[in-house]
Amino acid sequence: MIKKAILALEDGSIFKGIAFGAEASACGEVCFNTSMTGYQEILTDPSYKAQIVVMTYPQIGNYGVNQFDVESWKPHVSGFAIRELSPITSNWRAEQSLDEYLKYHKIPGIWGIDTRAITKKLRVSGAMKGFISTQDISEAQALKEAQNWNGLIGVDYVKDVTFGKTFEWDPNNSISPDFKLVKGKNLDSDPRLLREPLPPAEIPIVAYDFGIKYNILRRLRQEGFKITVVPAYTSPEEVLAFKPAGVFLSNGPGDPSAVVYAIKSVRKLVNIGIPIFGICLGHQIIALALGAKTFKLKFGHRGANQPVQNIETGKIEITSQNHGFAVDPNSLPPELVINRINLNDKTVEGLRHKNKPLFSVQYHPEASPGPHDSTFLFKEFKNLILSKN
Repeated sequence: MIKKAILALEDGSIFKGIAFGAEASACGEVCFNTSMTGYQEILTDPSYKAQIVVMTYPQIGNYGVNQFDVESWKPHVSGFAIRELSPITSNWRAEQSLDEYLKYHKIPGIWGIDTRAITKKLRVSGAMKGFISTQDISEAQALKEAQNWNGLIGVDYVKDVTFGKTFEWDPNNSISPDFKLVKGKNLDSDPRLLREPLPPAEIPIVAYDFGIKYNILRRLRQEGFKITVVPAYTSPEEVLAFKPAGVFLSNGPGDPSAVVYAIKSVRKLVNIGIPIFGICLGHQIIALALGAKTFKLKFGHRGANQPVQNIETGKIEITSQNHGFAVDPNSLPPELVINRINLNDKTVEGLRHKNKPLFSVQYHPEASPGPHDSTFLFKEFKNLILSKN
């Protein structure tokens, strides 16, 4: 039996489709992602907290879901909207279907709708408040729920996604090694278990978990970092008690200006002069800590094909991004230099400090499943720390 689902936008648009995932209802900001692969990573990216994600790629679910490709401890999206749900799962790593995965985590999904029309609408009008339901709800009620939702501006969603406990990342070196690509038919072991060797974990750092993605932690460990992950509200004094050689500021959801406690903590750490590297929300928090402002983008940057130029070298990186806010370039203090820009809309994509060991990027250099143009930034953080010490 085919179950119906509904997606309502605050402007009055109603999209009716077929339900999958959980029998549930949820509000969220409706946004689109242009990635062709990586739907499991998108679902589990904490930066998508309180958002209903529309995938522009037409068929989703064809390679299923597995326990190794998650980016955090659970999915964080409010809902998932796609054009076509693959009727089969055909990948040797798959452990369950996308439908089963969303059911287990109580997340509603809708398919069979015109995702191209939604995307075009959001590009013209901007990201909108929305409501998704796989339950028996009228169009009028769905629209009312969408319009009455509070939205993202001024709301701290970091407190909902930070893990809440301090922990050491991968102390047994079991989940950080990269895949080892081998050729030939006569292998001595299962190719699924082959991994590249890790360097010794010799450089202690503290990583703030504002909604950190696991592949960030894997990339840091692959550069020889020993990583202590702390909750978003951890004080600078608690951070320094670990005697870190550097501090990493992670990605995360929502309005950066609402995460006041993190801004205060980072301001103190910057003044101390410890090496700092920030990604996405971490990048925005650095800017706010030094007196700059942020603003909400019309429809954000979400996808694995965002062109970024290093304006100091001229080099262009194709990047993976997921954010709805950006740093206001006109509000930056003189000690912060813009060193990267988005080639689509000229927004700020990278900052460095003139006098302190600090840099940040708006995009995701860890990029799982890709692209990998910007992976070198983790080595840059390592070199910054080594040069400081």
